[in-house]
Amino acid sequence: MKAYIKKRLKKTIVILLLLFIAMFVFRLIYGYQTHSEPILSNSYNQAADISSGIRKNYASKKYEMNSGVTPVRVDQKYEKIANINTLSTEFAAEEKQIRTQVKDYEGLIQFENKSGNNGQRKLNLIIGIPPENFDSIYHRLVQIGKVQSKQITKTDKTNEYKELNARKASLEQIRESLIELKSNGGRIDEYIQLENRILDIEQQLQGLGVSLGNFDDENEFCTVNLSLSETKVTEIGIIQRIKVALEWTIKNYLMLMAALTFMSLFAYLVLLSLEKIKTKI
Repeated sequence: MKAYIKKRLKKTIVILLLLFIAMFVFRLIYGYQTHSEPILSNSYNQAADISSGIRKNYASKKYEMNSGVTPVRVDQKYEKIANINTLSTEFAAEEKQIRTQVKDYEGLIQFENKSGNNGQRKLNLIIGIPPENFDSIYHRLVQIGKVQSKQITKTDKTNEYKELNARKASLEQIRESLIELKSNGGRIDEYIQLENRILDIEQQLQGLGVSLGNFDDENEFCTVNLSLSETKVTEIGIIQRIKVALEWTIKNYLMLMAALTFMSLFAYLVLLSLEKIKTKI
């Protein structure tokens, strides 16, 4: 009997020891496979704030809609923007790759901000891309570095374009009417008021001309907002990995043993209660 108990005890100890070793090895391997990600800086947000002063990029798409007997030609104006936030461990090489892609896909760097010392460099670019090259360069850029976030937004601007044209036509009519009034003569103060009113309309027309100029076919671009932030890969020593793995294993092993002990005690008490009930019966 004693030999049987001793044998069972040895077997239990071996099983528990193997379980501890298995948990330790698992945690050690897991530590090599994963690592904590560095926090992404708000470098893109800085670029987005500054980009408010950059010209807007718009593109157009022409297609026909079958409405009744006669097809209707539709000229859609839209704004398409890609936002890419990337971490880099090889900043110089990956910056060169980005600039090469911009050149290869006939892009135009409309804004650039580069800052920071080695190890903490940041590059913010706002790139105008021909619409036909937008998807291709986007798929190329998201393969550079370690992308933290990416997004493409497309907004229809057709109504805005039509409203600008309608406002321009209305102001031109008002200007022509005021110019005709000038030829009728009148008091000097009325003449001065007409001149000031015409000057104000001319200034509004100039502003509309700039806004409408963004929609011109020869200026068509889509936008890529790119943020490249340098980060370093910190190598963790084997002793540190063993220490972390051992601490995790001991903590979780003790919790597991406590849970198993509680479950065993509970099962024993249930069985004991059942035995008492059977005895009474």
